[in-house]
Amino acid sequence: MTVRPFVAWPDKRLRSVADPVSEVTDEIRTLWDDMIETMDAMPGVGLAAPQIGVMLRVAVVDASDTRGQAIRMANPEILHASVHMREHEEGSPNLPGVWSKISRPRAVTVAYLDETGTRVEKDLVGLWATSLQHQVDHLNGKMFFDHLSKVKRDILIRKARKR
Repeated sequence: MTVRPFVAWPDKRLRSVADPVSEVTDEIRTLWDDMIETMDAMPGVGLAAPQIGVMLRVAVVDASDTRGQAIRMANPEILHASVHMREHEEGSPNLPGVWSKISRPRAVTVAYLDETGTRVEKDLVGLWATSLQHQVDHLNGKMFFDHLSKVKRDILIRKARKR
């Protein structure tokens, strides 16, 4: 397993939609292993492949207290989202030191291909759901600050450019 370097914002890959995975191969499994190693080294609770420059719809999420509970996902898609919202301070290793409180649905149902290539549906709540939504945004070429008003987003981006 390898800790991979992050793509630095404003790299255009962070604003591009990732390509679907046609099948789960050993290369995808190795990518997941590297992503978990990279996520744990941050430390973080999720990582999407475009964040490390791999333009595939691959993500990992581990919001457990003990670690080692990562969900490995290919082609994750949110099927349902709660009407109840949850606020959480979000950031990205692609834009270090910049954080903002983001409101997202408290719970989601996600469908994805697991490490065997089987389609799985799973309900996620709390930080698990927040992280999953954050990773799906990355797969769709969106950053966490895209959920802010234009004024707040502009302030955040100016702050980031000063770093």
